[in-house]
Amino acid sequence: MNPKNVPDPTVFRRKAGIPDRLGSCHTAIVQGYAIEGHVPAREIKRLLAQKPKARGLAVMGMPAGSPGMTQTPHRDAFDVVLVLPDGTERLYARYNHDGTSQTY
Repeated sequence: MNPKNVPDPTVFRRKAGIPDRLGSCHTAIVQGYAIEGHVPAREIKRLLAQKPKARGLAVMGMPAGSPGMTQTPHRDAFDVVLVLPDGTERLYARYNHDGTSQTY
């Protein structure tokens, strides 16, 4: 892994094909897929196993309780979206306030 700080993450995110409205604090490229924001590792592993035709996964914002955002016991519900090749989005997983989740 070679993390790199870039002067303008928006440019990098757009280059990776992630819509601005899904922007978060960081973008990664994993085996050709863009991973935007605080996406749970479980969903990244599922993406890599399924290998769908997609640009990648995104979690909008920085929801409490998502990976890297666990400083308090409070959890926000959040969605993981799959960004399709044409830029449209499909619900990939939903994480609830109680920590349970559903996959789609």
